[in-house]
Amino acid sequence: MSDSYVDQNREAWTGYAADFAATAEREWAAADPVWGIFLVPESEVGMFPPDVAEMDTIELGCGTAYVSAWLAKRGARPKGIDVTPAQLETARALQDKFNIHFPLVEGNAEATPFEDESADLVISEYGASIWCDPYEWIPEAHRLLRPGGYLRFYRGSFLAQLCSPTDPDAPIGTGLIRDQFGLCRIDWGDSVEFTLPHGEMMRLLIDTGFEVEGLVEIQVAADAPTRYPYMTAAWAHRWPCEEAWKARKR
Repeated sequence: MSDSYVDQNREAWTGYAADFAATAEREWAAADPVWGIFLVPESEVGMFPPDVAEMDTIELGCGTAYVSAWLAKRGARPKGIDVTPAQLETARALQDKFNIHFPLVEGNAEATPFEDESADLVISEYGASIWCDPYEWIPEAHRLLRPGGYLRFYRGSFLAQLCSPTDPDAPIGTGLIRDQFGLCRIDWGDSVEFTLPHGEMMRLLIDTGFEVEGLVEIQVAADAPTRYPYMTAAWAHRWPCEEAWKARKR
């Protein structure tokens, strides 16, 4: 397995870390989970199983680990792994500030040090779900889960990727720019993302040993606020800007 993109993404996220530290405290303090670039309430997405109390959970590509903090507040036993030390430094500082402590591991979410069948829930929001190769991290999630365990991941929508300009700072348009067939790896210059068409993702999940339970395509209000200039609420009201995948290990 080539790790060139892993090094590239680590370097990129080292540069991004200070900006995300500024919002991480708000996310740790949130009483209820909100998801993605428009802060969509958990009640509209259902990323968590109905009751996570006493669940062993692993967050792949945890960043500042606010998702794991939300799980800990609900009685879960979370662990997080991320490739970027600067992100984990923020997470550890917030663990102390909020007195919520759980294991945080520096490492690649495609090949974790955790034991086989050690989790009831594996979760990723804009972590492994876009920054790791799905043909690596999806099988790794399967290895980590106990039979019947939940896989939940949240990412930018495949449609949004098809309409995204090659300049990462340019706003999304209304025309198709990328080819659907063969799309997987997208190199932005400073970082590398991965996305798969819905059919390919479903095939990968099923072939790996998952049962696909749902796909939530996110619609937001036409005036919804966001701090991300590449995506407008007007666009995200007409077409799904993000999507939440739900699967269980057979």
